[in-house]
Amino acid sequence: MLKALLASTSTLFGEQYLEYLIPTLTNFYPQNPKILFVPFARPAGISYETYTAKFADAVEVIGASVTGLHQCNSHLDFSSFDGVFTGGGNTFLLVDTLYKKGFMEPLKNAVTAGLPYAGCSAGANLGGMSMATTNDMPIILPKDLRTLGLIQANLNPHYLDPIPGNKHNGETREQRIKEFFLTGDLMYKYPVIGLREGNWLEISDKNIWTRGLYQTRIFLNEEQIIEIPTDTEIQEYLK
Repeated sequence: MLKALLASTSTLFGEQYLEYLIPTLTNFYPQNPKILFVPFARPAGISYETYTAKFADAVEVIGASVTGLHQCNSHLDFSSFDGVFTGGGNTFLLVDTLYKKGFMEPLKNAVTAGLPYAGCSAGANLGGMSMATTNDMPIILPKDLRTLGLIQANLNPHYLDPIPGNKHNGETREQRIKEFFLTGDLMYKYPVIGLREGNWLEISDKNIWTRGLYQTRIFLNEEQIIEIPTDTEIQEYLK
């Protein structure tokens, strides 16, 4: 049974790393879980070792033991772990590294077979059909933009609404996503889920629930945009 958690961010303003998600992760993974951490997105250029240690410190409170994926090879037996967590950072770098190291396909197979998957920001993008609606700069070009495909949608973490009175004259996030539908490659055109900070999706088999502090915005196409209350099942919108 597919089990996943896709969150907009790892850190809310004024809080510690993963603080707001710890209660959810406690119930998401089994007791004293062995977690495989994917550090490849490297926010601000952090090393794999430092990033993995940061995650391990954060989840020590739930009794987790952590192994970094950078310590493994592509023949890794994913079934030896109780779950996966992919940290945020640059989605282009994350996806490129997963493909180059031969992890993308075996990771997808393990997760779709039932290995619990959680990810924040870039790690949430990884759960969609493609990374085509990331906010990140293309610092490297992956061989393919397609990702794990855990849900029939693309994600836009850190979704921002226009700020009333702000004189910034650049495109809004909404305008960028509409451009995606109007001009993007048909291969990548699925509904886009805008996750505001403090929001996440909880996936259990064929059910997808909105969770968190705010409504979730779903772009069905460039014209149909809906606001979904938290704790709502949304699979019907993604068919």
